[in-house]
Amino acid sequence: MGSSLTNVFETGNYTTQLLMVDSFSHTQYVPPPKSLLIATPIEGGEFPLLLFLHGYLMYNSFYSQLIQHVASHGFIVVAPQLYEVDLPNINGEVYSVVAITNWLFKGLSKILPSNIIPNLDKLALGGHSRGGKTSFAIALRKLNITTDLKFSAIIGVDPIDGPETGIHTSPQILTYVPHSFNFDMATLVIGSGLGDLKKNLLFPPCSPIGVNHENFFNECNKPSWHFVAEHYGHNDMMDDDTKGGKGKLSYCFCKNGQSRKPMRKFVGGVMIAFLKAYIVGDNVDLLAIRDKNVSVPLEMKFDYIV
Repeated sequence: MGSSLTNVFETGNYTTQLLMVDSFSHTQYVPPPKSLLIATPIEGGEFPLLLFLHGYLMYNSFYSQLIQHVASHGFIVVAPQLYEVDLPNINGEVYSVVAITNWLFKGLSKILPSNIIPNLDKLALGGHSRGGKTSFAIALRKLNITTDLKFSAIIGVDPIDGPETGIHTSPQILTYVPHSFNFDMATLVIGSGLGDLKKNLLFPPCSPIGVNHENFFNECNKPSWHFVAEHYGHNDMMDDDTKGGKGKLSYCFCKNGQSRKPMRKFVGGVMIAFLKAYIVGDNVDLLAIRDKNVSVPLEMKFDYIV
């Protein structure tokens, strides 16, 4: 596929809008199993999809700027609100994501503007923190789940195999056996350089050593990519203004970088380059980041197996 280099770390060429869809009954369409926040281009066309899962105790709305950044480069991003109260396992989240994935075929096109066509053959799954763990659980088909649609790529944004205490939540994902993940799809793991550091003496690190992005990448098979934002924290890809009690917690529990914008641009840009490479079939931007032929908004380190 012929293509040219774009700056994936800046806003793309598409104008975007956010759609909020609740899970209550509607007469005009089949409601989704969970309430959704959808970022979509408004210019007509057919676009690949990313299903993106929020982090531990967070709201999907905290990722509005991130998912709009991704959508501006020609993707539809569907971000469900999976839960609001913590549970000791992710079983409910896994089953909810399966239900949402199966709903996409019959329900998504009825919610989107008529000129926007979702390409359900080009579908990726990703998430932040606990949402990253849930994404890997689904890729690994934990709990014997199956989906009507096939995912072609998995993204973990600072995934952790446990809550902030570092204790595993069931089902456990990590085996601590190198390259043991047995799913056949491309994988992107993004880590935070400050995630394994304590914010203060009262709270443990948000991305503890032993259950974090390093461990996830070690168990990936090719093709897999691992990018780490050196001086940024576990929640620094969220919106600048996260309102309410949980929004304040997103700043209080985890060690943070100087501002969220560079981390958000970095995470969004790496996600876009990865999705273009493995969902769209255009690897120009991903290789440019690897070869340092494009300006990156922060100091990073990376590794890959292809």
